[in-house]
Amino acid sequence: MPRPDSHPDPDTLPRPTQRIALLAFPGIRAFDVSVITEVWGTDRTDRGVPAFDLRRIAVDPTPVHMRGGLTLTPDRTLTWLTRLAATDLLVVPGLDDHLTPAPEPVLESLRRAHARGVTIAALCGGAFTLAQAGLLDGRRAITHWNLVDLLRAHHPLVTVEPDALFIEDDNIWTAAGTAAGIDLCLHLVRRTHGAETAATIARSMVTAPFRTGTQAQFIEHPTPRADRDADALTSVRAYALQHLHEPLTVAGLADRAGMSSRSFARHFTAATGTTPLRWLLDQRMAAAQKLLERTDLPMPEVARRAGFGSEVTMRQHFASRLATSPRSYRASFAQRPF
Repeated sequence: MPRPDSHPDPDTLPRPTQRIALLAFPGIRAFDVSVITEVWGTDRTDRGVPAFDLRRIAVDPTPVHMRGGLTLTPDRTLTWLTRLAATDLLVVPGLDDHLTPAPEPVLESLRRAHARGVTIAALCGGAFTLAQAGLLDGRRAITHWNLVDLLRAHHPLVTVEPDALFIEDDNIWTAAGTAAGIDLCLHLVRRTHGAETAATIARSMVTAPFRTGTQAQFIEHPTPRADRDADALTSVRAYALQHLHEPLTVAGLADRAGMSSRSFARHFTAATGTTPLRWLLDQRMAAAQKLLERTDLPMPEVARRAGFGSEVTMRQHFASRLATSPRSYRASFAQRPF
């Protein structure tokens, strides 16, 4: 009989919704560690968020030192990753020095995890670690815009995309700089547990559930616009969100902003990193996902309220964006049975 003060081994408990492994080794960025921990290591079950199981993995149990006098104490070693179904998602933080060589056991663990079909995600300069492991050879990847040339120079077999916030290739995800790591983590939550779960986590972090656009909005340095132009764009976006169910055109939104269509599209892209039509589609997808998760409205009504016009059009966009149908999405992510 166990002693009253004894605790069961977490590995013997019923499997939680998702197991995430944070891969730690000297040189990783404290900010990225904090982001990963905030998204998956904070208990939000009282707000309807699934119970995640976040493990901090390192070569050995020795504390991993980070810049600023911070340390991370591992709770598992790399041998744990060799266990069958030990983890669903392996996340690699970025690096303080982007050319820091990762220990060979770390690189080998990454290769083996990918071979087993584990989803792997790297934040910011973590792409360099994946490249060292050879996992990005012949694949598309992204990193901070200021590191794109460095990644290309040191790993010429990688197809480095210059301006995405995050991308995926063969179940390997990479993200751009700092804040894009938050975007990727929330996206990985969204694709597994639905938009509402990701939104709940985002609200507690006081950040946007998702951002549209690319790194271009941060790389470019357009001439500063008058405050009235910026206010007009903000007002137009707010109007569009309140009228998604209505037909909205670029010409109509431009007229509301007091600009020509061409000028409006240029300013909109500079401010958001995406085109007005792409932004509208993003918002309509988000609205449809929310309605499917929160309501039992029939599909034609969901399509109407989200602004797709017809169920057929909505179904086409779900297939293109999410590789699923609205009905399957509802079956997977509805908050309660209807």
